[in-house]
Amino acid sequence: MGALVGARLHTPAMGEPFIGSEAVASGVVTRYALRSRFLAIHPGVYVAAGTELTAGQRAHAAWLWSRRRGVVAGRSASALHGAKWIDDRASAELLYDYRRPPSGIRAWSDRVADDEIQAIAGVPVTTPARTALDLACRYPVGKAVAAIDALARATDLKGPDVEILAERYGGRRGIRRARVALSLVDPGAESPRETWLRLLLIRAGFPPPRTQVPVYDGYGGLVAVLDMGWEDLKLAVEYEGDHHRTDRRQFNRDVRRAEALAELGWVNVRITAEDTPGGIIARVSTAWQRRTCTQREKPVDSSQ
Repeated sequence: MGALVGARLHTPAMGEPFIGSEAVASGVVTRYALRSRFLAIHPGVYVAAGTELTAGQRAHAAWLWSRRRGVVAGRSASALHGAKWIDDRASAELLYDYRRPPSGIRAWSDRVADDEIQAIAGVPVTTPARTALDLACRYPVGKAVAAIDALARATDLKGPDVEILAERYGGRRGIRRARVALSLVDPGAESPRETWLRLLLIRAGFPPPRTQVPVYDGYGGLVAVLDMGWEDLKLAVEYEGDHHRTDRRQFNRDVRRAEALAELGWVNVRITAEDTPGGIIARVSTAWQRRTCTQREKPVDSSQ
């Protein structure tokens, strides 16, 4: 894999994980202070006591544990690329040939080319394309698509770049599942639940909905940007988080928005966490049937 960067000292003053022996050798911290004021999160790697680590900091700490030989990959790479919805409590992920990493680190050995690695703040990280391929190969389709949706939204990830890598690693374990996941990626998803909802509709037989659908009034003013929908039918489906219910201002905005959409002829099926998959499909199917003129256009019944 080859390191992209030379040794870099991370000290307590920088507010980041650091290698304890380096900090002591440089005189930045005494051995007593290291034991009393800092916590070893991996062998030899410390953070200030009481630090609530982010996914990015966990990735950084894992790389330091590898003595700067590993490459940050998977969900950890996504975090360093700026993707949202990464669990800060999850283990860091690293391309590194080490069979028994410590708790809090997932390491695996795999072939990786120089053009699949880039440096972020001095840390070697898989590129967005390679990160997407790793996620697609290593996770179930639903989780992989949600993670890659977030990565694509945060970066300039391009489908053809990932396809090139999929061809390069055509015999890799999980590559067939990866191709399925990659075909479903849509950077328009603004949350994992929106990804989940979109995949549920596609698996139920509906045509893939367009995401982030803009709706304009007769004067060209933007009325709303809908989570997903079919413009030809003026049918939308949106996932409503708790803030739509608990925030009074948001609730009032939603009421005015719903009235404006209805006046423009749109049907908007609003989904919440309390809706079941079967109930969602039934509601969207009913709305679909009302919007279509012939039985031929009716989507496939997922129960058959």
